[in-house]
Amino acid sequence: MDDDCKRQDQSAHFPAHDGTELFYRHWLAVLPSAQKQAVVLLHRGHEHSLRLAHLVDELGLPEYDFFAWDARGHGNSPGPRGDSPSFGTSVADLQAFIEHLTTHHGVDEANVAIVAQSVGAVVAATWAHDYAPRIRCLVLAAPAFQIKLYVPFAWVGLRLLYALRGNFFINSYVKPRFLTHDSARIADYQRDPAISRAISVRMLLGLREAADRVIKDAGAIRLPTQLLISGRDAVVKRSAQERFFANLGTPYKEKHELTGFFHDTLGERQRERVLPRIKRFILSHGERRLPMLDLRSADRHGPTCAEAEGLADTLPRHSLRAWYWRAVRLGLQQGARLSEGLRLGRETGFDSGSTLDYIYRYQPNGRSALGRWIDHQYLNAIGWRGIRQRKLNLEALLLQAQARLRQAGMASRILDIAAGHGRYVLDALAQFPQPPEAVRLRDYSERNVHAGRALIRQRGLDALVTFEQGDAFDAEALAALRPRPTLIVVSGLYELFADNALIDRSLLGLTAALEPGGYLIYTGQPWHPQLEFIARALTSHREGAPWVMRRREQTEMDLLVAHHGLRKLTQRTDDWGIFTVSLARKPLC
Repeated sequence: MDDDCKRQDQSAHFPAHDGTELFYRHWLAVLPSAQKQAVVLLHRGHEHSLRLAHLVDELGLPEYDFFAWDARGHGNSPGPRGDSPSFGTSVADLQAFIEHLTTHHGVDEANVAIVAQSVGAVVAATWAHDYAPRIRCLVLAAPAFQIKLYVPFAWVGLRLLYALRGNFFINSYVKPRFLTHDSARIADYQRDPAISRAISVRMLLGLREAADRVIKDAGAIRLPTQLLISGRDAVVKRSAQERFFANLGTPYKEKHELTGFFHDTLGERQRERVLPRIKRFILSHGERRLPMLDLRSADRHGPTCAEAEGLADTLPRHSLRAWYWRAVRLGLQQGARLSEGLRLGRETGFDSGSTLDYIYRYQPNGRSALGRWIDHQYLNAIGWRGIRQRKLNLEALLLQAQARLRQAGMASRILDIAAGHGRYVLDALAQFPQPPEAVRLRDYSERNVHAGRALIRQRGLDALVTFEQGDAFDAEALAALRPRPTLIVVSGLYELFADNALIDRSLLGLTAALEPGGYLIYTGQPWHPQLEFIARALTSHREGAPWVMRRREQTEMDLLVAHHGLRKLTQRTDDWGIFTVSLARKPLC
């Protein structure tokens, strides 16, 4: 195409969730439609947004705005080259960018298509899994689910070195001539000063860990997805891409093998073979809106229901697995003699408010130095690390909701329907620029209520905060609460109950109580790497029964909330994709 006919980009910045300003490019639609439509391009590792600029004109979608952003540590975005605080941070950056398109450019999420390549494709797939966006479709080109490291035991060595020396950088072994047959792109790659050959081991390991869980749980991705596999890819393994495609949970999926293509699928010399397929896929999912699978009955049938039932099964008494888990339970029983955290978990339940408050405090305690060491290991289990990050995400969204209420001129009346000891709410209050009008904490457990009231007195908040006993699943009692709250919090509760009818009843009551224009903060658990350990070795607060959890896909949790008329606005997720915190709003009318 003649240079005079090419669309010109406009450069800008958007704020990530942590305030970092990231660079992006914007190409305006040539034939804008009444409802803005957009394609978001995600570049591969080592590169930047300008390397995808050719697609804006080559795809031939004049009705669409195009956007492409430079990931942290790439191109014009800040940070050490090839690095990010974590892979999860880069996924959260994509969520922030989509929210920016909505608020700043007026693009509805449902009108966004993602076209992503290599590392960018893994970011997009992880985002689709963890955040359950309602975008139009995903196009994933040569996703780097499993990078080929030709040195034996390379992954084991990298993990060991990272554990011993912390983060460090390695350079890509891939020569540009093995990325594409396009001589012009090879030459451009070689002379482009913005391309960095380095990547941090932190990002490399985070990429691999995220890819492993997303492949395993790809059934939770319900978006129309097109997978492009390069036939002669020397960078990533095809087998991982095939497993991902087989596990995808959407019936609207298609796979294309591009014979002879190298890794730079979208920059290959013969890319005219694949670009019409991408265009057709994007347009076909714009012309007809496909129905979203209703997952509100996922507690009665489906993969997470079957998974929970399997975890609840009694193992054959003399099987190796049964002996193994008996040994684990015996070890925890002996550890509880020394570790305060294990003792408390066995006494009150590992899912109790008392246990969670202990996890939040993060102060290893026990009998003797050995007991404190055991307690330290216990507190640093990945699930508890996720819980502490969930607390930070809760506090961040409480602050955001408080600011939204103030901006709208609404009173701030906070209600937590299952607060445990209430520590996360009280810690958030200390960060508020202005105190709310009232805070009402509730919990079913008398023990939690007493502990919460003591914490309120300790902080001198008796005039502001009240704590009462109440049932979070009593819809009538919740609906009758007065004065009506403008911000309701449900944290760590729904994850403990598999039955969606219970959740629906709770949501019915709290949405009735919530002031129009008010906000709901709710948590979810779409993934956990230790489900069997929890079910076989830990006990719940319910009379010492095994702690068997049914995961809820984020899509399922969001649908339960949306069914009661609330609109999801934003979400935070930990780096491991275990716990989510979402903010939704009740319409004014």
